[in-house]
Amino acid sequence: MHKAGFVNIIGNPNVGKSTLMNALVGEKLSIITSKAQTTRHRIMGIVNGDDFQIVYTDTPGIVNPHNKLHEQMMGFVGSALVDADLFLLVTEVGETFKNQHVLQRVAESNTPVIVAINKIDLSNQQFVADRIAQWQAAIPRAIVVPTSATEGFNVGTIFNHIMDMLPEHEAYFPKDELTDRSMRFFVSEIVREKILLLYQKEIPYSCEVAVESYEERDGIDNISTIIFVERESQKAILIGHQGSALKRLGIEARKDIEEFTGKRCYLGLHVKVLKDWRNSQIALKRFGYATDD
Repeated sequence: MHKAGFVNIIGNPNVGKSTLMNALVGEKLSIITSKAQTTRHRIMGIVNGDDFQIVYTDTPGIVNPHNKLHEQMMGFVGSALVDADLFLLVTEVGETFKNQHVLQRVAESNTPVIVAINKIDLSNQQFVADRIAQWQAAIPRAIVVPTSATEGFNVGTIFNHIMDMLPEHEAYFPKDELTDRSMRFFVSEIVREKILLLYQKEIPYSCEVAVESYEERDGIDNISTIIFVERESQKAILIGHQGSALKRLGIEARKDIEEFTGKRCYLGLHVKVLKDWRNSQIALKRFGYATDD
């Protein structure tokens, strides 16, 4: 008997969805920062065994859209609600689920649900017990698991529950695949993660990273990227005095890229202004968000 299925991870921004997915997959596929709205795409992480394949999908955090980028991000969430074999709903102690429509769709579906109450290491036992009871009342069929993704607490328990719920099916992807995304995608995500970590206020949310070229060579890869911002003032902040901020960004990003690829690389960073790209359907298509007009 072989089991295979799609485990779609949903939840509010900043609840540790990406951290939990990376812990379950065993690889850093989704970028992790303390800032909300870190994940913008649907990112798949594939875990294979002799008799199973689990396809984890990390979706953007649920937000009320303020621009076309947000609308496309919520479109990824909507598709995740349709094609899941199992929902892994990630929440945390003390938070309120922001989109009741999404919660209602999950609760009313016939798809199995695991609710992971994350970051319990930051709370107390009674509060956690109260939250478990509240989620069991909200979705009676759900299995509710208190966890701490950063500490690895109950990650194995969640995996065991997923295995129990996984349907019988042949593998959807070749057994040697780890993800459906390309190396170019992960390079752009690593650069974007460093922007989220190194810059403040609106700068990270106004940036998009595109890999212009990726040349694999013996010994050292040659990578050229463009960081798009919406205004000249943002470009100036991103570059910094005499290029100091951009240089720091390049050093930090290159370290993680080399760790991810296992090879040395040259990383070129260029900054361009693309006005109001978050509301441009053409730009969103270029960056892999929009597929339809």
